[in-house]
Amino acid sequence: MDFAYDARTEELRKQLLAFMDEHVYPNEETAVRQRAEAADPWKKTPILAELQEEARKQGLWNLFLPDERYGAGLTNLQYAPLAEITGRSPHLGPAALNCAAPDTGNMELLTQFATEEQKKQWLEPLLAGEIRSAFAMTEPEVASSDATNIGTLIERDGDDYVITGKKFYISGAMNPDCKIFIVMGKTDPHGEDIRRQQSMILVPRDTPGVEVRRPMQVFGFVDESEGGHAEVVFDGARVPASNIVGEVGGGFAIAQARLGPGRIHHCMRLIGMAERAIELMCRRAMGRTAFGKPLAQQGVVQQWIADARVQVEQLRLLVLKTAWLMDTVGNRGAHTEIQAIKIATPRAVLEIVDSAIQLHGAGGVSQDYPLAELWAAARALRLADGPDEVHQRSLARRELKQYA
Repeated sequence: MDFAYDARTEELRKQLLAFMDEHVYPNEETAVRQRAEAADPWKKTPILAELQEEARKQGLWNLFLPDERYGAGLTNLQYAPLAEITGRSPHLGPAALNCAAPDTGNMELLTQFATEEQKKQWLEPLLAGEIRSAFAMTEPEVASSDATNIGTLIERDGDDYVITGKKFYISGAMNPDCKIFIVMGKTDPHGEDIRRQQSMILVPRDTPGVEVRRPMQVFGFVDESEGGHAEVVFDGARVPASNIVGEVGGGFAIAQARLGPGRIHHCMRLIGMAERAIELMCRRAMGRTAFGKPLAQQGVVQQWIADARVQVEQLRLLVLKTAWLMDTVGNRGAHTEIQAIKIATPRAVLEIVDSAIQLHGAGGVSQDYPLAELWAAARALRLADGPDEVHQRSLARRELKQYA
């Protein structure tokens, strides 16, 4: 395994670091202010539109997509250090490059499984940043961490399918630019194979029977960035049968194909979040004095910083190994490592950000620093794309199988 940056990665990395310094970091507060002042806080802010135009001009666009027909054609190993850089500004960096979830996963899904007609109608505008999308899987009435529990019905009626069910925490759905939902539901709820009961279907937002009912709060506040998270009700929403993605009964397999790259992308960005927290922690420690000496000379503070550096270096190597395996033996061959990074990375980054918050005192939980936002994002990622316990269960089974 060779994790040294190749020439293309190094070139893009230098370019992206400059883009973040010159355009993203200086405009983080502007984005927050514009969102607060907007009539619709979930709509794309003017500053984000400007950043996207600049990123496109510089060729920093759709870097996440390995398919050269549609994206930059980078491998997972090439994209990892770039995603880390954008993760330092989690709500502005990825979006500026059209590399933000859930659109990244949805575009990958459409690239792999959509028909040419579906790609033309939905993938192409997503690639151009003209619309947003949402992935409607999680439900409030069942334990959605077990995808076979999904209760939304996708029922055939002549040349159409009728969708009935309730979803929640559907990321991006509050954004008025979110024009398409990829909905997971059951086309064969009584089928013998519980992993062939589900299908994926495309449901345009303006379909009668689709109601984006309310924004969901995260730790008691409404996440207004890039569309928030919504409760969405499908009450007899009718779409053509041709809106099925892939094959009928293939929904479970498609979900797994989508979530693998999504999980590693989250972990890549999380490492960037941790690096941002370490930087803030060090600057604070060097600039504040307590009990007669700088915080940087306090033993407990030195321990926090040292432990954070060790954790980040460990996580980065594990993420790079996972990316390398995905490139060389495929997502299935990297299954153990994907689960390992999804368990380890949010936990460790949460601990690092918590230490940074502690070092900043009251400022750490305020709007004056990005730490509270970083903490909430890292904590939520212990649930997103499967909670820790599901990955632990699967990983342990795979480990034990060797000794059966």
